[in-house]
Amino acid sequence: MDGVRRRRPFRRFRAPEISRVWFITGIAACCARTPSTDLVRAQVAVIVAVVKATLAEIKEGTFLGSAAIPQADGSQKADEMHIFPEQMRGTGEGHRPYPQVVDGTMTNGTASGATVAGIDGSIITVKYKDGEKKIIVPPNVPVVRYEIGGKSDLGVGAHFTVLAATKKPDGTFETSRINVGRDGVVPQ
Repeated sequence: MDGVRRRRPFRRFRAPEISRVWFITGIAACCARTPSTDLVRAQVAVIVAVVKATLAEIKEGTFLGSAAIPQADGSQKADEMHIFPEQMRGTGEGHRPYPQVVDGTMTNGTASGATVAGIDGSIITVKYKDGEKKIIVPPNVPVVRYEIGGKSDLGVGAHFTVLAATKKPDGTFETSRINVGRDGVVPQ
């Protein structure tokens, strides 16, 4: 396992560009610019802004998530790091397979102890309800922070990601959460 980004091709709305946005009685609707992507709508959706962050922002007690590749020594080599706001503490807490990365895992939990600089990158211990994992974060790994967003983040040209959507009989997709890049960030 070399820790190189290897994304699985699958049906998910992954960072297309928004071409139109409208709001009708609490329903946010946006249409992606790519012809193969149908309308995505979200009734009472949570809009999460994704902003650029740094590893230095991760402190003892920070709730975070990491997509990673398991290593032979039992550690995880990060593919990306996500810092959650306090309002999202507990989101997806635990360690599990992550099908978006070939042979990947997702670990969401609380940073425990100091971040230790190593030869292959920084090492962060992430604790969750049933255990803990050591995450190696190479210097080139993207680090982003989630912030509670709003309608203004769903502007034309913004990139967004929908992790789970239900296809409706009319061919559109419905979701309860939209991650949208802020200040040029393209969400993973």
